[in-house]
Amino acid sequence: MLFSALVLGLLGSFHCVGMCGPIAFLLPVDRKNPIKRFFQLFSYHIGRLFTYSFIGLLFGLLGNGFYLFGFQQQLSIIVGVSMILILFFPKLFSKINFSKKINTVIFKVKNALGKELKKKGNDTFFTIGFLNGFLPCGLLYTAVLGALTAPNAFQGSLYLFFFGIGTIPLMTAVVYVGNFANGLVRKRMQQMIPYAVVFIGVLFILRGLGLGIPYVSPLPIPYLTTSIEGCH
Repeated sequence: MLFSALVLGLLGSFHCVGMCGPIAFLLPVDRKNPIKRFFQLFSYHIGRLFTYSFIGLLFGLLGNGFYLFGFQQQLSIIVGVSMILILFFPKLFSKINFSKKINTVIFKVKNALGKELKKKGNDTFFTIGFLNGFLPCGLLYTAVLGALTAPNAFQGSLYLFFFGIGTIPLMTAVVYVGNFANGLVRKRMQQMIPYAVVFIGVLFILRGLGLGIPYVSPLPIPYLTTSIEGCH
């Protein structure tokens, strides 16, 4: 399922350019020293990956509870269906309001991010990436749903890590060449995002159904155990 995270990150990064692209474009990188600029960008991406991995760790830990209680298959189906529903009926989910405490935290993150963008210290770029990873993002929420189906915290962290890896090429290109893609190219690529989300949602549903398809829909472990015992 890590492949689905990478695909979501790669295609979803065209959405990220519109949301987080301005932040990447405003990074106080050294425009005259390409080597220094490379390491500054590397630090920024490491900061984002650290945050994504941390979020994935938390939701993977939560998913581990479902796994221990034997609800992993059902959860995978619910997550797959949720991904598709969010895509086709966004208005139903846009009405869900965050609590005041979460909104306060997001406001503080944005303020801190704005202050860091004005600095040029050695740790500035990692901090900007770290804070950037906490900003609200619809595609990140989709990836979080994927991390929730992980059997343990490590796998959940790895899922969000691969999602972040997928966003790196385009987010890096924004810094080097700015608005490199014309409106038509961006529109075409953004039109591919829904197909990717549906594809990933279907993968989660198939995995949950346990149809015995290798690497896609493996049989539930209890079923396999019963079958092995029956052979004796």
